[in-house]
Amino acid sequence: MATKNGLIQVVSRFSSEETIRRLQSAFAEKGLQVFALIDHSGEAEKVGLKMPPTKLLIFGSPKAGTPLMVAAPSLAIDLPLKALVAEDGQNKVTVTFNDPDHLRERHGFPAELTENLAGAGALIAKAVE
Repeated sequence: MATKNGLIQVVSRFSSEETIRRLQSAFAEKGLQVFALIDHSGEAEKVGLKMPPTKLLIFGSPKAGTPLMVAAPSLAIDLPLKALVAEDGQNKVTVTFNDPDHLRERHGFPAELTENLAGAGALIAKAVE
């Protein structure tokens, strides 16, 4: 895992499509809801533009997220959580997501609530290892 600019990035050993499938499955197994899947590269293709496979999964749990947003309402701009699955020109697939500590610093919620977000990173890393 690499951290930069408040983002954590992990390399997936799977294709972008398989990575998406594995993440969706891992989220479902943990009772997390996938709210949306945005296909940036697919939308680009519709208007005649090309980009490597790039998709954004928006996911979370109202049970975990609500206490955070009550403590720091501005956090609603960053919740639900997001996982960006992107493939580069050499078929390297990465998953990028917000660092929970960065979100705490940005929004000022109590440190003990960070655990409501911290499990997502471990779940993502395990799904793509």
